[in-house]
Amino acid sequence: QVRLVESGGGLVQPGGSLRLSCAASGDSLDAYAIAWFRQAPGKEREGLSCTSYSDGNTYYTDSVKGRFTISRDIAKNTVYLQMNSLKPEDTAVYYCAADQRMVRLCTLMGELPWDYWGQGTQVTVSS
Repeated sequence: QVRLVESGGGLVQPGGSLRLSCAASGDSLDAYAIAWFRQAPGKEREGLSCTSYSDGNTYYTDSVKGRFTISRDIAKNTVYLQMNSLKPEDTAVYYCAADQRMVRLCTLMGELPWDYWGQGTQVTVSS
């Protein structure tokens, strides 16, 4: 059983940056894939980025490629999402998810169910 807690959201101006954290407890993330999703009001949940925790392979959707970076701190059992060049359309609740079955399936992150989810953190991009 894995418990995920996101943090780092907030209000930022367009063009600004934020770093989200997804801290895990209850189990080591070594055997998991971790992904970041977001959901804006009135929109479907969108998969953004995914990493296999053990080898650090990463995947990004086109909407965030080049602006967002997923990384992990093995010692802290934590995954990060560095978000740069933020736009108003990035405003959403951001969630992290973990699933052992998703290792090597990151390209399908938006199409398959994930076992564990965090509670979400709000990101608002506005001037």
